[in-house]
Amino acid sequence: MSARWWLPVLLLLACAPLYLHWWEPAMFLAINQACALLPAQLWTALSLGGNAWGVLALSSPLLVLAPRLLWAWLAAAPFAVVFARLGKTFIESARPAGLIDHSLMRIVGEPLEIASMPSGHTLTAFAVAGSIFLASNAGQRWRWAGLWLAAALVGLSRMALGAHWPGDVAVGACLGLWAAAWGQLLWRRMGAGFMDPRGWRMRALALLLVATLYTLLDGPLDYPENQAPQYLLAAVVLLVLLRFAQQQKITTTGEE
Repeated sequence: MSARWWLPVLLLLACAPLYLHWWEPAMFLAINQACALLPAQLWTALSLGGNAWGVLALSSPLLVLAPRLLWAWLAAAPFAVVFARLGKTFIESARPAGLIDHSLMRIVGEPLEIASMPSGHTLTAFAVAGSIFLASNAGQRWRWAGLWLAAALVGLSRMALGAHWPGDVAVGACLGLWAAAWGQLLWRRMGAGFMDPRGWRMRALALLLVATLYTLLDGPLDYPENQAPQYLLAAVVLLVLLRFAQQQKITTTGEE
């Protein structure tokens, strides 16, 4: 059996002391207070890496540079959504703000008190990182090693912002890796038509990025502090869309 199937399970078992709250709330408070040494704006910006719209913006350059990698994480997205919804629906777990005196911790944004398990932002970040890593050529995967650090920082940000326990983050990471493994099964069944820059599927992705651009400009995602980095991400998405439109024109001219 491939490591992409059994590794998330082993990690989930290894993290049992966390989601069983053997070391809580001391561990959460230690992490939350240590992260409070850095500005909240840093952690809210990092948390964008686990927001679906934020991830679409961050990965938008793949539309013109490596569309197969963009499709790889999009193929994992449905599994990530299912795993996150099932956990939050059937596991009654209070968030830190629901159990700990607010004066002892830093909470950024509106206090969240219910539906703690798993961390959806962490799950999304690891699903994206795992999908791109698995879909890349074996000899070039080292180029994407930074994605694991980025995903880990997203998980850390959820504790820094007072939104999740360490166990929520650990389970989210494991489920994200598992979503990536399931997504690979779907991704490998995608034909060449999905990569055709003039095909309707790629143009549908471009429309999705148009919606992403609108969402980034419409208002802050998750936290008010995110509006400034959203403007930067919006600029990236706009440049990608302009390049994609240019590709369409070049392809059409070439055919003529």
